[in-house]
Amino acid sequence: MASFLPYHEPSIRTILINGSFLLTLNWINYILDSTVYCGLIGQIFIGVAWGTPAGKWLTEEAEHTIVQLGYLGLILLVYEGGLSTSFSALKANLLLSTSVALTGILMPIALSFLLVPIAKATHLQAFAAGAALCSTSLGTTFTVLSTSGLTNSRLGVVLTSAAMMDDVVGLVMVQVISNLGNSSSSGRDALEATDVIRPIAVSIGFAVLIPLACRWIVKPLTEFLNRKRMERRDGFANRILRLEHTPLILHLLILLAFVAAGSYAGTSNLFTAYIAGACIGWWDTEVGHCTTSPPSSQSTIENEPGAQAIKTSNKSDQLEDRSKRTGQAIYSIYLSHAVDRILKPFFFASIGFSIPISRMFDGPVIWRGIVYSILMAFAKIVCGLWLVRMSMPPAIPRILRRLNGALPKISHDWWPWKKNSNTAKSRSKPLKPPASPSLAITRKKRKSDDSPKQPTQAESSPEVEVSPRPNDHTSPDPPKPLSLYPAGILGCAMVARGEIGFLISSLADSRAIFSNSEGGDGESDQIFLIIIWAIMVCTIVGPLSVGLLVKRVKRLDSGHQNGGGANGPLGVWGVK
Repeated sequence: MASFLPYHEPSIRTILINGSFLLTLNWINYILDSTVYCGLIGQIFIGVAWGTPAGKWLTEEAEHTIVQLGYLGLILLVYEGGLSTSFSALKANLLLSTSVALTGILMPIALSFLLVPIAKATHLQAFAAGAALCSTSLGTTFTVLSTSGLTNSRLGVVLTSAAMMDDVVGLVMVQVISNLGNSSSSGRDALEATDVIRPIAVSIGFAVLIPLACRWIVKPLTEFLNRKRMERRDGFANRILRLEHTPLILHLLILLAFVAAGSYAGTSNLFTAYIAGACIGWWDTEVGHCTTSPPSSQSTIENEPGAQAIKTSNKSDQLEDRSKRTGQAIYSIYLSHAVDRILKPFFFASIGFSIPISRMFDGPVIWRGIVYSILMAFAKIVCGLWLVRMSMPPAIPRILRRLNGALPKISHDWWPWKKNSNTAKSRSKPLKPPASPSLAITRKKRKSDDSPKQPTQAESSPEVEVSPRPNDHTSPDPPKPLSLYPAGILGCAMVARGEIGFLISSLADSRAIFSNSEGGDGESDQIFLIIIWAIMVCTIVGPLSVGLLVKRVKRLDSGHQNGGGANGPLGVWGVK
């Protein structure tokens, strides 16, 4: 074994192939993002063209390197999603996110059993197919949200949480499928309970214990350090913590620790990367921080004339300095450029490496793959029904009130949890149409003319008519959307399968789960290709549909007389 790697200059062919590959990935991403908000589709096809499925221009070693670098990009994408997560919005939408996630898990598994009559699959193969298609691509989800500008909206929070739950279940399925293959190949009849319980228990443990540790350990420790730093402004800890690169080092160490802990414990490292970002985002927004400055400057400022103005300017400078040290600011300064230009394109191109394009165009495979793709797209689109306004026939509340006289009046909006009393009272009152700005100003002017003028604080500031604000994205009881755009965007964004689907299906194929079908080896090969068809079509159609819907919503927002926002097509579901 060699003790070192000799340096060799790459050939001009290698330079041209690798250079054109990286440049084309960025060009196609820019063009498609500018038109339909889904540049990742082009990057997947570039991976097919340059990689093993089609052109075979890249060497196998280069493809392995791109896959590894692309997975680093996926971890950082998920970490960025955790940084932008609002804990108040997450708590307010937890039940809705769980309902969406359960729908996106159970529907694909249930509809996958239609492969038994369609492709002569066994029940085990149908379950493996459903397991491969119950997950939602986290990289695709975060990319679509960041491109469309919906990451911090209520819709983005619900979608991110549901996709994360689906991904955790999908990665648990990886272990289940692996053990199913091992048990079938080794002759074991039963699957050991620990093989299934361990990933689930570790995931629940991270989801429960980490927030408790943040609340009862990290927050008191931060407050203790703040007091010590205020007592010794020129101390060693203060000087270290105020260095420019200290937040970057601490954030990366936390991310690496969470990823390593999740991998060794038996859960998804993507899940722990998301939790790491969410913890840093929580620490930035929910925990108090001290802004310290040298004591000498403070004493001179207090004794000088005009000290109040100088104090105000120093306070604003400290707040600005604090805003540059948050997790999102550190990510945008040091990591975002490498992720957006190199690592993220490599990740989506690596998905293209996994598509066996040359084996997918046999006649029986095509029509079965298209039928199964439609079923799997429908299985995720129905997740959007949780945001659809549904009307209840008037006879049903009348019958229920007769059965139970104490039953309150049922609203036409149905929702999984109980409405609060304030919302019920406000909805029982008749709604008045909003007055136009000109009418409001005229009424205010008439009122001011009829009454004697009195100097008030309001006269020194411009008059603004404040209308009752609708529930924002942190309210636990949001109104149902007035349009189908939020439901459509949610359902279409859940369609993309991506990396987890390819991982589970490839693992099941390598474990010979698809080799025991009733139709022989040809039928088993067809089942694997049918699953690849569904994953590929869903990964392409989902982001493309979201991009078209977002483009339509932005066009409506720009033409809306109130400028969109809570009054736009998305309502409170698009408010940040």
